[in-house]
Amino acid sequence: MAALEIDERIAGVESTMANLEKVFDVPSTEAEIGDLEQQASAPDLWDDQANAQRVTSRLSFLQGELRRMQELKTRVADLPVMFELADAEDDESARNEAITELDSLEKDLSDLEVRTLLSGEYDDRDALVTIRAEAGGVDAADWAEMVMRMYTRYCERHGWPVEVYDTSYAEEAGIKSATFAVKAPYAYGTLSVEQGTHRLVRISPFDNQGRRQTSFAGVEVIPVVEQTESMDIPEDDLRVDVYRSSGPGGQGVNTTDSAVRLTHIPTGIVVSCQNERSQLQNKATAMGILQAKLLERQRQEEQAKIDALKGDSSGSWGNQMRSYVLHPYQMVKDLRTEQETGNTQAVLDGEIDDFIASGIRWRRQQAAAP
Repeated sequence: MAALEIDERIAGVESTMANLEKVFDVPSTEAEIGDLEQQASAPDLWDDQANAQRVTSRLSFLQGELRRMQELKTRVADLPVMFELADAEDDESARNEAITELDSLEKDLSDLEVRTLLSGEYDDRDALVTIRAEAGGVDAADWAEMVMRMYTRYCERHGWPVEVYDTSYAEEAGIKSATFAVKAPYAYGTLSVEQGTHRLVRISPFDNQGRRQTSFAGVEVIPVVEQTESMDIPEDDLRVDVYRSSGPGGQGVNTTDSAVRLTHIPTGIVVSCQNERSQLQNKATAMGILQAKLLERQRQEEQAKIDALKGDSSGSWGNQMRSYVLHPYQMVKDLRTEQETGNTQAVLDGEIDDFIASGIRWRRQQAAAP
């Protein structure tokens, strides 16, 4: 690699780092950390568990982000020195090591740059994800389960805790639907670009004639509500059903009717929870999910009115948004951003960072368009 090209790339890294420092605003972050540390040291902190969890979670997140910024700043400062030493000693091994670090820094800074684009009102929230099998019969149910695995593997790679609230298994294979929470700062802002219909083309493993099958899975992503946002739902608007939790093939999981299904009669929204042993706990969790869905519906209705006034007829970007082809060739392609890869297995194993990053950038461009 030519010296001029390396110098240009180093200059680019330094410029990106300087811009990120401005956006991140280290002094205000340090001030917020100091305030949160003071709150966290209060002896009565855990008298209010919800607030205590909010304080400790936010503190841990900001400390991690600050540490990440400081480490990146140190690496950027050390980078020119690595090249200078390699050139001074004419050491090819050291030079290759410096180039590897340059590649790594460009990737890490790009990832952090994407995070700075998450500035929406709810982007910093936990995410509530629902996956549903759509058209395609048993293949769609199997595909929905594959999509759920893709997201849980993605979350595992990032160290994001996932809590599954409800899974409705299909009779032959796969799932009819599943709802789970991703409990990490900016989980909603990050995963919200995954909302829409995911299309799979493959040779069906359930067709004894080995024919090609197209199937669809729908992904819904909404922000988790905070206590201050909870809405009052009249009892008359709810139908509450209790039932026994079940596993794949209808196999019973619990011996008591602890699972809870809530139906909001005015809207027809149905939510379920069966992850807790207690019916009371399942009902409380289901109420939280229902409130999140109702608030999201309210936000969408308000946005639709604004779009109508603006004459926005572009429709929702989150309908059919990604195509996964396993036969007759291997390709995953985002239909909005044109991001694509031939490594389908890596994507299905949760390596979707590039797709999410391009989706976040695309969304920002759409929002900025006149």
